[in-house]
Amino acid sequence: MTNNDILRRLRYALNISNDQMVEMFAKGNLTVSHAQLHSWLMKEAEEGEEQEAGFAACPDSALSQFLDGMIAVRRGVKEDAPPQQIPNRINNNLILRKLRIALNFKEEEMLATLKAANFKLSKSELSALFRAKDHKHYQDCGDQILRNFLLGLTAQLRG
Repeated sequence: MTNNDILRRLRYALNISNDQMVEMFAKGNLTVSHAQLHSWLMKEAEEGEEQEAGFAACPDSALSQFLDGMIAVRRGVKEDAPPQQIPNRINNNLILRKLRIALNFKEEEMLATLKAANFKLSKSELSALFRAKDHKHYQDCGDQILRNFLLGLTAQLRG
């Protein structure tokens, strides 16, 4: 999944306006104009199609800062927390972790969201996605799991 696709799906699932998205980017310490946001929300060209004018790929750092801002808006800011490091590369495990924090989801809610998309995952498979990378039971979160989580979130919140 591309970062642009993740932004679009989150915007739709959580019914976030452009102004709210700009605010979330700002809370994540990134100033984004409405024009820049619009270019990130455009759809990518399918294979064999011509790219729409104005499309820009959303960088990993911008998606990470958006998710940090989403956490700040939905859960508040910890006063004693050290400043967040902005990663140059973001993976699906980190995206899922940040979404879990922002939505204040526990294990059961994560599994119910995946089930809403007709995707079955066991508790141990889910916990493996949130382990440290050097842990022996760590599992990479594939695009299929993240895509189905976002589909399940949309199904739960949008019907």
